[in-house]
Amino acid sequence: MKTVRVLQVLGGTSLGGAESRVMDSYRHMDRNRIQFDFAVHTREKGFFDEEIERLGGHIYRFPRFRVINWPAYRRAWKDFFREHPGYRAVHGHMTSTASIYLPIAKKSGVPLTIAHARSAGVDPGLKGKLTRFLRRNLGKKADMCLTCSQLAGEAVFGKKMWDEGRVKTVPNAIDAPAFAYDEKIRERMRRSLSIPEDAFVIGHVGRFGHMKNHLFLLDVFAAVNKKLPGTRLLLVGEGGLMEQVKEKAAALGVLEQVIFTGNQGKVSDYYQAMDFFVFPSLFEGLPGSVIEAQACGLRCLISDSVTPEVLITELAEAKPLSMGAGDWAENVLLRKDYRREQMAQAVREAGFDVSDQVKLLEEIYL
Repeated sequence: MKTVRVLQVLGGTSLGGAESRVMDSYRHMDRNRIQFDFAVHTREKGFFDEEIERLGGHIYRFPRFRVINWPAYRRAWKDFFREHPGYRAVHGHMTSTASIYLPIAKKSGVPLTIAHARSAGVDPGLKGKLTRFLRRNLGKKADMCLTCSQLAGEAVFGKKMWDEGRVKTVPNAIDAPAFAYDEKIRERMRRSLSIPEDAFVIGHVGRFGHMKNHLFLLDVFAAVNKKLPGTRLLLVGEGGLMEQVKEKAAALGVLEQVIFTGNQGKVSDYYQAMDFFVFPSLFEGLPGSVIEAQACGLRCLISDSVTPEVLITELAEAKPLSMGAGDWAENVLLRKDYRREQMAQAVREAGFDVSDQVKLLEEIYL
């Protein structure tokens, strides 16, 4: 059987949620049957670039869409498909401009075009308004509409399409066994991060951006630390708002107790060092980090703005942000004493293991 090639369209190949989920699938895919290439909208080298090339994929770079370059952006895609025919499918995870590149792919002879909703919200201001405008009628411009959750599907494709069953759910699955709790890794990681053995550690994994609500998280942490001095906040990720978060941490007097790790390739080790996972996002699609945290046996407090589809074990609980940081802190303190258990199998049984997702994607692509 001839290997089919699928073009994955993303903003970049950094350690973001969508990128990580695509890479999990790519690693577990039978690459003799299906091979991925990547279309990205950045000139900067991404975290996954070397691994993609090692696995046999190609990376193609497109200009970032800025409205004023609309004709040039369309031309770049037309030129690309003329120069690179033969794709079995184009899988668009970047839905903000999917209404542009997917119809071009279809007209260029690509048999299957896919729009994949990954988020249930947009950035504030003009950028968010533009994203909503570009997404209008996206469901009519793709052969198949996928989503990571109902909230994301309704946000991107509309409630009518969801209710009519025209949007298929593909959960943000993870490599569950890789996140299984390991006491030895926990001890090693806490030593390497200079975390005292008896310190209580609140953790978060995610890009420093508006949607992740790090400033609220800092308020929660500061309130916990007042009642439990010596608490640490472990933040894994990077992003444009990192400096603002550091400034607020300093203003709250807790900067020395906040650990900024930056992006990490083996993020599973960092969950081991945590004691409680707090995730107060303003909006999400289906955050893989919450699934990863549960797989690692962590209790989780998430905002009820996040789809309830992530509440796959009794470890996770959702609360409204309107409760305020003080009440969130009280919730953490009330639930902080528990025994870490092996939960990877429970995550697999809930349908969030990548091996099951790969089977579903293979059926779609082939």
